[in-house]
Amino acid sequence: AQRHKTATQGPCNTSKPSMLDFVNKAKWDAWKSLGSVSQEEARQQYVDLISSLVGTEAPAVAAQPTGSTKGFQTLLVSTEDNITTIRLNRPEKKNAITVEMYNELIEALDLAGKDDSVITVITGSGDYYCSGNDLNNFTKIPEGGVEKLAKESGELLRRYVKVYIDFPKPLIGVINGPAVGVSVTLLGLFDVVYATEKATFHTPFSQLGQSPEGCSSYLFPKIMGAAKASEMLLFNKKLTAAQACEVGLVTEVFPESSFQSEVWTRLKAYAKLPRNSLALSKQLIRVVEKEKLHAVNDAEVERLVERWLSDECMQAIMSFFQAKSKL
Repeated sequence: AQRHKTATQGPCNTSKPSMLDFVNKAKWDAWKSLGSVSQEEARQQYVDLISSLVGTEAPAVAAQPTGSTKGFQTLLVSTEDNITTIRLNRPEKKNAITVEMYNELIEALDLAGKDDSVITVITGSGDYYCSGNDLNNFTKIPEGGVEKLAKESGELLRRYVKVYIDFPKPLIGVINGPAVGVSVTLLGLFDVVYATEKATFHTPFSQLGQSPEGCSSYLFPKIMGAAKASEMLLFNKKLTAAQACEVGLVTEVFPESSFQSEVWTRLKAYAKLPRNSLALSKQLIRVVEKEKLHAVNDAEVERLVERWLSDECMQAIMSFFQAKSKL
């Protein structure tokens, strides 16, 4: 975005800001890297970058259960047959998570934990399950500067992950397409994860100078072993649905053609089980780990806030944008 803005002004003609002036330094680096790129070229580079990050397939309209609903802007939430379904509903943006969506997910999960449903399901509308954080989250700098943005973002993430750690009922992920970033790292906190064969799982943190969240730094090595977890969390390895199932991140993979029908038949059978027995059994499984998971969440958020404010993170993001613009 900054490259697009500064392309209206010609070559960089201002002095370099200090290393600690993160926002203006990022703007200066973006402008400096442009040379004499035109506004139109910069706009196209930006469009290409966003397209490469969030995919280019046209969204499909996914079927959704009817029943009682509560109005949300970024989600479709419904309860039917003792199942509360929370559907990420920004298909045109590959269900990228905005600040508003984080807040709505926290509210929807809080309500689902207290309602009369037996199980709760999270899935996505369209071709993607979720493409991770919406890039616009990082462009809206508040008056307190980038430090305030990092602190507020960290606190929101902490609250979001906490809802998953404390969720009192069986939580099932129905992964209808590619999953990226935080939508992948949280899967260790689900009780069951079903995926279509076309789903992929990608956590590209280190290439942007960032670090894992969602308790994945603790749960992924526990689920899949240290070496496989390191390939994903340190070295950005993207897993197919079959590979994710093989390492234990996904419970079962279904053919795309029968994915929805097979999964929902199974979920409806689960929802006929005794509600209190399921909830109490889930809490029994989770209680031993709960204190540890909250400590891991706190540590991950603290590390991420530090990363967001680091020069290394700024440089990694700038390098990423510059590399994409040269393609």
